[in-house]
Amino acid sequence: MPDCIFCKIIKKEIPAKIIYEDDMVIAFEDINPQAPVHTLIVPRKHIPTLLDITTEDRALIGHIFMAANNIAKNKGISVSGFRTLFNCNKDAGQAVYHIHLHMLGGRRLAWPPG
Repeated sequence: MPDCIFCKIIKKEIPAKIIYEDDMVIAFEDINPQAPVHTLIVPRKHIPTLLDITTEDRALIGHIFMAANNIAKNKGISVSGFRTLFNCNKDAGQAVYHIHLHMLGGRRLAWPPG
């Protein structure tokens, strides 16, 4: 997608504080963090919303969560706890239409969110 900001970050056309990357995903710090640790884990494959995931994406979606596991340990939030979430479409707060997993931690998180 030519105008997708996350695709541009993946191609290194826009700078980001990248904390993890492999052949399937890239993870970087959110520019508007809502917690001391707020990382976005983004698949390299452009998928606009969760509703656009297909059965062929099963391994990719699992890989996103395995990356989250690795990042939580590296960021030191695996023991204290963290939250992961996807937003899907406008009313849920999705601002960039390229799926991305938010990982938040580093402080006590309130419930319910929103």
